[in-house]
Amino acid sequence: MNGLMDAAETVNWITIILVVTLAMSAIQGMLRGASSSARHLMLMVAEAVATVLSLLLAWKLASWLSPQAQAWLASLPLDIPDEELGWFKQLYYTLMTGMRDFSLLRYGILFVLGYGIVKQVLCRIIDPIMDGWVADSLRNEDSRRRGGPSFISSVLGGIIGMVTGAGRALLIIAALFIAVTLFPQTPAANYIQASGLYQKGANQVIKPVTGDFLASSLPVFTRAVEQEFSNILQRKYEVLDARIPDDIAAAAKEVTAKGGNDEEKARLLYRWVGTRVQYDWDKVTLYETKRIWKEQTPDETFATKKGVCIDYSRLYAVMARSIGLDVKVVTGLGYDGRGGYGPHAWNEVYLSETQQWVPLDSTWVSSGGNWFNPPNFNETHIRET
Repeated sequence: MNGLMDAAETVNWITIILVVTLAMSAIQGMLRGASSSARHLMLMVAEAVATVLSLLLAWKLASWLSPQAQAWLASLPLDIPDEELGWFKQLYYTLMTGMRDFSLLRYGILFVLGYGIVKQVLCRIIDPIMDGWVADSLRNEDSRRRGGPSFISSVLGGIIGMVTGAGRALLIIAALFIAVTLFPQTPAANYIQASGLYQKGANQVIKPVTGDFLASSLPVFTRAVEQEFSNILQRKYEVLDARIPDDIAAAAKEVTAKGGNDEEKARLLYRWVGTRVQYDWDKVTLYETKRIWKEQTPDETFATKKGVCIDYSRLYAVMARSIGLDVKVVTGLGYDGRGGYGPHAWNEVYLSETQQWVPLDSTWVSSGGNWFNPPNFNETHIRET
């Protein structure tokens, strides 16, 4: 039993999957025979050609439409209203302002829509041609034989099946190659690269075809997507908290009355939120034990003086905006004091006198120390990227 377990651990399942893909395709080819296997291969090639053409045309179409869509969206009245918004309006303003302001989101939506439309058009052109060819082939094959394929036909079908299997295996290798490129320092990447078949396909086919494009461009593109996702999440909170209640605005004005510039006002709010709001451990326990998340608005946090990090951050943002400060809600990971990191939220505020964004964490005020733009802030806070 231990010997079987040790053998299973030494087997590389990436290699097994690739071998099985090749073997199954070869067996299918032998069972189908030469003519049927050739038809299957041609259908797969036709589908691949349609997909590649659709991707290229959708890319060109999205590149052409993106600046025009941005100009059109900029002409629309999309200022987020200072009122409580329903679910549909929240989605509308988040999506529309996001498409207007975030180029990757706009391009991605246009690309997906364009791909779907172009693929449908190409399929409507290609499918009738392929269907007619397949029907003629089937009639010719039926007239030649009755029963299973001959020995020669099976051998040829197996060869064609192996070609089909090689194509499928290369698609798997390409997907794994992208995963390794994006996450090179992970155990999964090391396991994938330990497969000899993967290495053969990646080094002899994928790398020569793509050159340095995937290795150099894909991580950069991924970081850009991550940054844009963070911006979209920030926009979500801007939409959710667009309405500033009068009592919160009045409190913010009173708290910052002695502030002479943006930094002084931002610090006064940081101290006020951090000392007035108590951390809601019951809310944390409810989520950890029952996976029930109690969403609350800044109005509720202000009234109850209780919340968790995201509630501190949203309340700070609403109060800061009410006195004219430009502020963001930032999500990511925070140091837990025990050598690890956990989900966390904090703020960044723009100081006009220094023309820079600075970080602050009002949740950690009660824990002691200075968390308003300290020099070691990035050592304890990791943005969601």
